[in-house]
Amino acid sequence: MDITPNDVVAFLVEIAAVVVLAAWGWSLGTSAGTRVLLAVVIPAVAIALWACFAAPRAVFRVPAAAVAVKVLVLGGAALASFAVLPVGWAVVFAVVVVVNTLLTWFGPFAR
Repeated sequence: MDITPNDVVAFLVEIAAVVVLAAWGWSLGTSAGTRVLLAVVIPAVAIALWACFAAPRAVFRVPAAAVAVKVLVLGGAALASFAVLPVGWAVVFAVVVVVNTLLTWFGPFAR
């Protein structure tokens, strides 16, 4: 399997999504304990769902679930970015997520 530049960007987007979800979880907490808990649990759930359904070597091969998890995790991170990043950076992140995802499904980099 050849690795394309879009695959590298997709991997970086996935890592950024986990970081954004952790930052969003942190911002939701009202005390130190809840901040830490949410900053760990939210990205952990996203990682677990991704590993089970959306990863290249996913445990379960269910195409509809893979799409749903990608929309949930990446879309959720794009929305969460507007809560934790300056608007300009949130827009850039959201656009990169959308363009990268579309290029992964359609066009010359489609899998």
